[in-house]
Amino acid sequence: MKIERLELALVKLPLVHFFETSFGRIYDKTFIIVRVDGGGAIGFGECVAEQDPYYSAETTETAWHVISEFIAPRIVGVDVIHPREVFAALKGIRGNNMAKAAVEMAAWDLYARQRGEPLARVLGGTRTKIASGVSIGIQDSLDDLAAKVEQELAAGYRRIKIKIKPGWDVDAVGMIRNRFGSIPLMVDANAAYSLADADHLAKLDRFDLMMIEQPLDYDDLSDHAALQKRLKTPICLDESIKTVRYGELAIAAGACRIINIKPGRIGGFTESIRLHDLCAARGVPVWHGGMLESGIGRAANIHLATLPNFSLPGDIAASRRYFNPDLIDPPIEVAPDGTVAVPDGPGLGVAIRHDRVERATVRRASFAPAVV
Repeated sequence: MKIERLELALVKLPLVHFFETSFGRIYDKTFIIVRVDGGGAIGFGECVAEQDPYYSAETTETAWHVISEFIAPRIVGVDVIHPREVFAALKGIRGNNMAKAAVEMAAWDLYARQRGEPLARVLGGTRTKIASGVSIGIQDSLDDLAAKVEQELAAGYRRIKIKIKPGWDVDAVGMIRNRFGSIPLMVDANAAYSLADADHLAKLDRFDLMMIEQPLDYDDLSDHAALQKRLKTPICLDESIKTVRYGELAIAAGACRIINIKPGRIGGFTESIRLHDLCAARGVPVWHGGMLESGIGRAANIHLATLPNFSLPGDIAASRRYFNPDLIDPPIEVAPDGTVAVPDGPGLGVAIRHDRVERATVRRASFAPAVV
């Protein structure tokens, strides 16, 4: 397999509704779409780096720079046997996993399209549909939060996740339990607390939550291990699991009982499969996180989530919750039973609306082998 050409498009899409986490509130999403051409086929990947360095040190600008100046020269025009070789070929570039993942995942899509197979099959997936959960951002009031939860339950979602931060946590969870009973419920703090908040976080134990996601700092395993000993509720790590090695260390330290896998965070599909397999071998369940992806990135997430140890509903919701219209047509839909069908066409298996991508694009670049 050879990538004969690589193209980048920086796109900006308005969100249907603002999304607020402990990092702040956003009204639109700016991200990079990667296109790779080879052997008469085209593959696509979506970079999940954001405009601001709050979730990760990477941003859209750093990803653009790293792909343009360092990744493209190592990948374009180079023969590889399989896309699993791409991440290893980029080992000399430290970090920058979101930039690497966007290109690596596009290479997997290209490979699957060349073979005429769904991406799930070449990744080793086993499902034809996946369970869908939904992530609800911080709202302006508890009544607004209740209305959002009611709306998402009516749509069939199998699990509700709410974002929390100091001052928006125990009361919000208590309200949901009082109004909606024993629905599958979890919370995500995005590293908003410290170990000094352990007694306060322990108040969440009485609500029988599925998990508390990333309560403490993004690079802290030891404090998470100490906190897990003081909580009955399982801790799930997200931002802290930057590599497969960090996953291994977190499990060994007892820093979490569940792991959220985001391929953008750890460098793509190859590393995600390694982390999935590690967790399966250690008896640690995993689920697929989300980064407000368009339908392109969302489709990629669906295919990865078909692997067998993705045993909990992921943050892979309907496209229209975030972008309307989306960059694919038809959009990703959630069935009344709270599942999402896995696209069965070649590669991502979705139809990309290139006209919509073009309208949303604010910058382009392309890379081809140097002519000697």
